Amino acid sequence: MTATIEKAQPALTRDESATLFGRTMGLVAVTAGTFALGAYLARDASPGWSWLIFLAAFAVLIGMYTAVQRSQQWSVGLLLGFGFLIGAAVAPTVAYYASADPQALWEAGGATAVFVAGFGALGYATQRDLSNLARGLTWALLGLIVFGIVEIFAQIPNGSGVYAVLGLVIFAGLIAFDFQRLRQSKDLRTAPLLAASIFLDILNVFLFFLSFGDEN
Repeated sequence: MTATIEKAQPALTRDESATLFGRTMGLVAVTAGTFALGAYLARDASPGWSWLIFLAAFAVLIGMYTAVQRSQQWSVGLLLGFGFLIGAAVAPTVAYYASADPQALWEAGGATAVFVAGFGALGYATQRDLSNLARGLTWALLGLIVFGIVEIFAQIPNGSGVYAVLGLVIFAGLIAFDFQRLRQSKDLRTAPLLAASIFLDILNVFLFFLSFGDEN
């Protein structure tokens, strides 16, 4: 969808690229805020609602991909709604750690910040085309999802730790790719889409660090 928007667009000037970067990262920050609000308001919700809220969140995300070509305001609104819903979906997990081991939340948050900053900077700076790597990592992510499902029903030694480490490796590459896309984008309208992708990278890395902490 992003490629469709950019196809007929000239390259952005340096100032426009800086504007896109600032706008995208600003949207990531605001989405993180709505995520925190959703997680707080749904902290006492039954875990059984999580899957339904996840489905609603990704329905909103799909709607954003359509809205971005028609209305910047709608796409931003949907992005913030997505952040709120995904926050509500993971609220039981966040509430559990806040009650049982709040230090784990802080440690995972700090590790996530360093991880994303490092691999994001690498992707933004590199001149190597990462698109082929991203395609391979997307298939690897699907394989990891299958592994996670199998782990639910089978006892795999150190399964959670292996799952978390593999997830971090995959998302290291995906973060680098998304930040390269941010540098190479030719249309300011892509900011909400890029923000959604980067926010999901950050969220997954955070959850992987929590999972890794559980194993240890």
